[in-house]
Amino acid sequence: MNDIDRRSFLKISGAALGVGVLYSAVPAVAASAEGRQVLSFLGKQNGEVVTPFSFVQLSDAHVGFNGPPDPLGTRAFERAVEMINALPQRPDLVLFTGDLTHDTEEKDVHALRMKQFLEISKRINVPLIKCVPGEHDAGLDKGSMYHDFFGESYYSFDHRGVHFIALDNVSRAKPEIGPEQLAWLKKDLSRFATTAPIVVFTHRPLFDLKPEWEWFTSDGDEVMNALAPYQNVTVLYGHIHRDDEHELGHVHHYAARSLIFAFPDPEKVADKKPLPFDKDAPFKNLGIRLVHENFTGKQVTNSVDIQDVELTAREFSGINGIQQLLRNPKL
Repeated sequence: MNDIDRRSFLKISGAALGVGVLYSAVPAVAASAEGRQVLSFLGKQNGEVVTPFSFVQLSDAHVGFNGPPDPLGTRAFERAVEMINALPQRPDLVLFTGDLTHDTEEKDVHALRMKQFLEISKRINVPLIKCVPGEHDAGLDKGSMYHDFFGESYYSFDHRGVHFIALDNVSRAKPEIGPEQLAWLKKDLSRFATTAPIVVFTHRPLFDLKPEWEWFTSDGDEVMNALAPYQNVTVLYGHIHRDDEHELGHVHHYAARSLIFAFPDPEKVADKKPLPFDKDAPFKNLGIRLVHENFTGKQVTNSVDIQDVELTAREFSGINGIQQLLRNPKL
């Protein structure tokens, strides 16, 4: 029982909704007697048994941004709210991974943008919404206004046997966590067994995805070193305005697309320029990815069917089947 494969008891799985990502935390082994024994063991080790639930990741709404390359302002954000509320099974929570607003040196204007973000997000029919800041929320004033509207910029909480950790890698006006927050993180982690399922959510990637485009965190290696002893870690982030998936070591890193405009694939272009807006397809590059889980309880190499559907201005009449989805990270 000490030699537990991390994939054998918890699946953090995602379906990209274009305007966000629907995740589910599922103890996949619960289908077998042996699996239930594993879950019982982990419940005793970690203090709470993992039970299935789903949650949504949204990112980069940039409330207050209006103009090229996207003149629609908050429309994609509002569409995301509609889509979440139309899901046949209500998610337990929404995680928002930064850049809730678009920055401005006019403090009164920025305050109005934060109020507008709160007004729109409160329409989401979920019990819990948790946020971290992006550089557009906190970079100019070291997070002072963000704290007034949203509270702490880094914190942790537990939900159905999963430990969630919110990290702030923007408020120091550079892509950095900083020594104080690192010390807090290590203390927070020390309470848990290494088998505990952990979800970290932050704004910038914690690894060097594209440093010349500022897609990195300078002390991200120190964060990952602190997380290294833990066998079941998932990192969710935003900032890059595109869907991305990496497995580094035994940690899965996922980025959600933005709610305003998309950036291109950095492996295919040299310049960091937003993809152009298409008035005939306003949600182009914000497509929906449906991931259908075919898990049978047996160890398999790939157990998913993936179908990409471009999000259009039409109502979401044909996508009511989104539910828990198993997504195997690329090896």
